[in-house]
Amino acid sequence: MNVREVIAVIHQMQIDAVIDGYAIGGAVGATFFLEPIATLDVDIFVSFRPEPGALIITPQPIFDYLKARGCTMEGEYVMIAGWPVQFLPPTGPLVEEALREAVTIDVDGVPGRVFRAEHLAAIALQTGRAKDKARVLQFHEAGILDEPRFQGILARHGLVEAWGKFERLFLRESS
Repeated sequence: MNVREVIAVIHQMQIDAVIDGYAIGGAVGATFFLEPIATLDVDIFVSFRPEPGALIITPQPIFDYLKARGCTMEGEYVMIAGWPVQFLPPTGPLVEEALREAVTIDVDGVPGRVFRAEHLAAIALQTGRAKDKARVLQFHEAGILDEPRFQGILARHGLVEAWGKFERLFLRESS
């Protein structure tokens, strides 16, 4: 399974004005910066657009578009090119910022948008599961985080204390 095909479909959705902005997050997003890791799905964060006259924002136009192109639903996932893809709204200010500031990457000739490494690390720190802490450590050890940008994100989103605790637990110098 090649994630390029998923990105091509999502990119076409943007061209066809089904979605406005999107960015890849989660484990797949991290693989654009880190060593590939096993993951079950692709997390696509989107700004859902309201239907004219509707009070509730719905992902239905996305599902209709993809079903018309042969994609199927499996639970909360849409199967695109063999990948389970989950369309997610921003879950708060940090993810909203990550979506706004996502970068465009080239995936074998197809442009795709992905969260910046610093946002991916901050989101993982905020989420706080064991696998997320491992991802934060990977980002740190790879030396790819722009430290001033990362620290700014942590400060804006109230994560300075969580980062301090993470540093004490995982990054303290051995004597």
